Amino acid sequence: MSEGERLQKAVSFTLESGYQLDKEAFEFLHSVAKTEDPLQLMEEAVKKIRDLSQKPLFIDRVFLEDMKKASCVEEAKPFSSVSSVTNVESKKSFRPYAKDVDSELKVLVDPTKKICTTGSINEYLQYFQDRFERLKKILRKRMDVKNAVPISVALKSPTKSKVNIIGMVTEKIESKERLFVKIEDLESSATVLVSPNLSKEIIEKARSLLLDQVVCINAIKGSNDLIIAKDFILPEVPQKTPHRAPIPIYAALMSDLHVGSKKFMEKEFNRFLLWLKGKSGNEKLRNIASHTKYLLIAGDIVDGIGIYPGQLEGLDITDIYEQYEQAAKFLEQIPEYIEVIIIPGNHDASRKALPQPAIPKEYAEPLHEARKIYSLGSPSTVSLHGVETLLFHGRSLDDIAAVAPNVSFDTPEKSMKLLLQGRHLAPIYGERTPIAPEKRDFMVIERPPDIFHAGHVHVLKCNKYRGTLIVNSGAWQEQTDFQQKMGLVPTPGIVPVVNLQSSTISTINFTEPW
Repeated sequence: MSEGERLQKAVSFTLESGYQLDKEAFEFLHSVAKTEDPLQLMEEAVKKIRDLSQKPLFIDRVFLEDMKKASCVEEAKPFSSVSSVTNVESKKSFRPYAKDVDSELKVLVDPTKKICTTGSINEYLQYFQDRFERLKKILRKRMDVKNAVPISVALKSPTKSKVNIIGMVTEKIESKERLFVKIEDLESSATVLVSPNLSKEIIEKARSLLLDQVVCINAIKGSNDLIIAKDFILPEVPQKTPHRAPIPIYAALMSDLHVGSKKFMEKEFNRFLLWLKGKSGNEKLRNIASHTKYLLIAGDIVDGIGIYPGQLEGLDITDIYEQYEQAAKFLEQIPEYIEVIIIPGNHDASRKALPQPAIPKEYAEPLHEARKIYSLGSPSTVSLHGVETLLFHGRSLDDIAAVAPNVSFDTPEKSMKLLLQGRHLAPIYGERTPIAPEKRDFMVIERPPDIFHAGHVHVLKCNKYRGTLIVNSGAWQEQTDFQQKMGLVPTPGIVPVVNLQSSTISTINFTEPW
């Protein structure tokens, strides 16, 4: 077995066990893989974590180094995690707990019926004005922003006076020594100097600012029209105690099926369906299936047609209607007591510009005929037994990964955290993500979610931020030629399942036979 294969098995085992490695831990594991089997180290590490009273979501390098020093990687005994087990058909009949539980699903936000843009210049002005006003209102709820003044007032202030201003970032000019941020409000604009004398934390915050993002700047009035920054205050989601279901009911999260693609993982998806029905897995896995009441699919149900040059060569089904018919054949096998919610992605037969309305019934009719589904737009917010869940396909994650420091395509949870901090799902205008000039900006995160679920980048990652559970749910498509050229390694066929009562996640791997 090659070094790369040993490392991949160790990383897969870690994910399957419900944990993640931070960057430094991954680098350490990579070094271990050069001389020995890192899977043994991870088996011992997970075994030790299981015995801890407080279990970390991320495994760090220090923990792994201590494990290696203490045990020198003793002969590991076979270990079965919740998500990698031998298939053991239980002698007990499968009696799903969720079947006897009434659904408590409420659609809180869905842009589908409110979309009305014509694309006029005036609508673009209205769109950005609405974005600015909504985010300014969120910012002004903070105690440290209440005294903010318009940019025009700040520019007239005496030199060296303290000012707080709210503006939209229009440009960032960075050199080796200095960073300038240009901002504007509805009346004026200003240039803000980010001094190299500021703390590293504040400079990093300034470097992470995104174009078209609305922010409050705590500053000093400089000479002429220059503003000198002291700190940057983002709209932020507040620290919160998440809502929790009163009973142990679960939601399975997934995205990016890409039905119709030659790379669609049909065999693995059929394993998922068998598990949902309680026909495979050990007792622990069947128990999770028993409690699963909701299935949320965050877009790209099909691979689509003409999405990128040369796509036809990678298609197994070359008709968009047939792709949805095939997808319907899979979804109709989901037990009827499980509520299925879908939103569109950029590969689906919905408009590409955000916000996206629900997939038109002209295309989605087979899905509706196969079973009851909730077909919503992207983004949408639903309440599941009181747990507010924000569903967004995640197209804008491309733009964030391209410009934000310390963020990449394989760290979608970091990009999603930036979106929560800025309280906007697609802040950057004019890049890869098409944004429609609606009179209301539906991309503003006005309701801080308990769960923020996205997809698009095909990489499973989870995190928690200020009480919000962040989940990017991976995919059901093997690595494509395009992803290989980009160096993107997807983590397909692994399903995160959230216990809505405890806000904990179990990851279940369907890529290996049980």
